[in-house]
Amino acid sequence: MRILKYFLPFILFAGAWISYHSIGIACWISILFSFLFIPLAELFLPADESNLSESDEIAAKNNPFYDGVLYVAFVMHLVCLYAFLDQVASEAITTQDRLGRILTAGLLAGIFGINLAHELGHRSIKVEQGMSKILLATSLYMHFFIEHNRGHHTHVGTPDDPSTAKYRQSIFAFYFQTIPGTYLSAWRINNKILKNQQAGFFSIQNEMLLFHLFQGLLLVGIYGMWGLATLGYFLVAACIGILLLESVNYIEHYGLMRELNKSNRYGRVQPEHSWNSNHLLGRILLFELSRHSDHHYLASRKYQVLRHHAGAPQMPTGYPGMLILALIPPLYFVVMDRQMRKYGVLE
Repeated sequence: MRILKYFLPFILFAGAWISYHSIGIACWISILFSFLFIPLAELFLPADESNLSESDEIAAKNNPFYDGVLYVAFVMHLVCLYAFLDQVASEAITTQDRLGRILTAGLLAGIFGINLAHELGHRSIKVEQGMSKILLATSLYMHFFIEHNRGHHTHVGTPDDPSTAKYRQSIFAFYFQTIPGTYLSAWRINNKILKNQQAGFFSIQNEMLLFHLFQGLLLVGIYGMWGLATLGYFLVAACIGILLLESVNYIEHYGLMRELNKSNRYGRVQPEHSWNSNHLLGRILLFELSRHSDHHYLASRKYQVLRHHAGAPQMPTGYPGMLILALIPPLYFVVMDRQMRKYGVLE
């Protein structure tokens, strides 16, 4: 029965389908659910710090139905993307309705296009890694596959990580750090791999080149099938997906830095180097991404068995509420200063 809760995110697919085929307030149903209903609910619902027992964890880890949920979500994301592209440029809707559809597509790009890709991208099975890359293409962010796995997880909590927000850095300043920084870091990692493999730039081993080619063909295909207006709306939705991802990165690692040890090296990433959230609705909506402390502690752990760590710093609410709070930097700083003192990050 535990697996059934992970069908909650599918509400967003239903909301998106309604949005793409309706007018009026219905075009905003997924947005309202994600950024009004859930944040309000999580203000009153208690966080759930419980972990699975050892036997339940083994059973969940080996249960193929948890992977099946991700595979179904993969297909539904692509179906909903097609529906968006097919309907967004309709002349029969108002600008307000079109905006609701674009924001909804951006929401799906962030939650499923990137977050689902994040989960599958940590898998060792090539097919799942391929699914991850296809999902990332729906936000034109395929380089994330390289930088996140080989860069972010190595350098998190250090000045070398573009995805770690500095203390008192606003989310808006963070965007200018992380978006170009992630892209450039992906190229550096990619070029190092090519050098180690003694492969040329124009070779099948150059994943960054292949990513750009694939994304370019995707854009050409959208233009060819639906025209320039739809291509423009897709680009806006993709940008929203990117901003959602980087906003999540912002709240996950804000102000948490690893210290250099006596040998001038950074120690192993520990649960205290990521902000955690045990608020259940946000956890389920994002396939347990908010149990981020355990994810960085052991990146190979599947979403359904991520744990709560007693020593990990906790967010005061779930991800949707924290994302809204981050958009008001003075208020965010006040709230997070209190949390950082609570967990000994600040004296």
